[in-house]
Amino acid sequence: MRIITAISPRPRLMAFVIASPSSPWLEYGWWLECDRRSKWAGKRREPAESGGAVLDPVTVSELDLALVHALQVRPRASWSDLAPLLGATAVTLARRWERLTGEGLAWVSAVPGPAFAHGGCTAFVFLRCAPAARERLAARVAELPEAVTVELLAPGRADLMLDVLASDPGTVHRFVDEELAALPDVLDVECVFATSLYAEGSRWRLGSLDASQLSVLGRPRAGDAAGTPLADLSALDRALLDALVRDGRTRLTELAGLTGTSAATARRRLHRLTTGGAVAFRCDVAPAVSGLPVSVTFRGHAPAHDVNRLHRTLATLTECRLLAAVTGAANVLATYWLRDIGAVQQRETAACAHLPALRITERVLGTRTVKRMGHLLDGAGRRTGVRPIRPW
Repeated sequence: MRIITAISPRPRLMAFVIASPSSPWLEYGWWLECDRRSKWAGKRREPAESGGAVLDPVTVSELDLALVHALQVRPRASWSDLAPLLGATAVTLARRWERLTGEGLAWVSAVPGPAFAHGGCTAFVFLRCAPAARERLAARVAELPEAVTVELLAPGRADLMLDVLASDPGTVHRFVDEELAALPDVLDVECVFATSLYAEGSRWRLGSLDASQLSVLGRPRAGDAAGTPLADLSALDRALLDALVRDGRTRLTELAGLTGTSAATARRRLHRLTTGGAVAFRCDVAPAVSGLPVSVTFRGHAPAHDVNRLHRTLATLTECRLLAAVTGAANVLATYWLRDIGAVQQRETAACAHLPALRITERVLGTRTVKRMGHLLDGAGRRTGVRPIRPW
């Protein structure tokens, strides 16, 4: 039996994962400790065939959490810039980050920037398949670059939820009709398009830094939403993006070597891509770091005149990972990361109390994220590999 523990401050969260060679299940649990009192915060079980049974014990420190939060704000900041803020040496921060990335607990990657909202297309696809085909289909779909995120769902109307990024709606349509629908295990496909994105993963924060630390970091500099046209990207630009999807903190000298150019050219091209809004960076984490192991997606409907107000309200909630206005009868789609399954109803009740016009039509519980923005994850949500995304 192997036990993985993680400790988070304010309040302290203790998490464990138990994996036994004799059991087909992974056992997850969380305690919240406040004022010297422990509260059982949640537990879930998950099939262990994802490889979770070979995980080694880990402990996430307060410095680790602060480092991750700092990198969520400034993903490519130098260790020397972050050292005074976090009260540690640059060498210590580099060593901590190497450990976190090496164990698949945190990673930085390139993602589409603000310009993608104008020149690209985001869609959410729900697949239904035979129960015995769920894992097989998830693994197959995770190999497709268009499906940037793949999540297994609790059995219901759909078995998998995909985030699909492409250059235009026609490309999404062809991907859904010619690739997804043609897979032998797929029984049904539903696709909705995002008409507006109000919140997404690069804006989500861990909450480990205080206000004074955040003020020192400053607000992240956003690229120009109407900047670099995606069609104008060169072969070198796309090679740089491929490398940065794998590791968003790759140094300029390494980028130059990987793409066959000079460090000066790599710096100039990367500056154009970021300031032009073609690319942004984000820091992702495993549940052992976030302390939020439950993923739920609400689908609902709101009158058109209330949609903007509704989304502005929901986007302020700290657990909100994704918030979009979408096509179809259910014109609201929101994904939350929560501490336990009991919080699902609490979050829905609170949202409907603040926004009486909102009608939740479906609650979709994620049981395992197989791939997140191109990065492959194991049963405990730890990164194990990458399949570069190519929405540009």
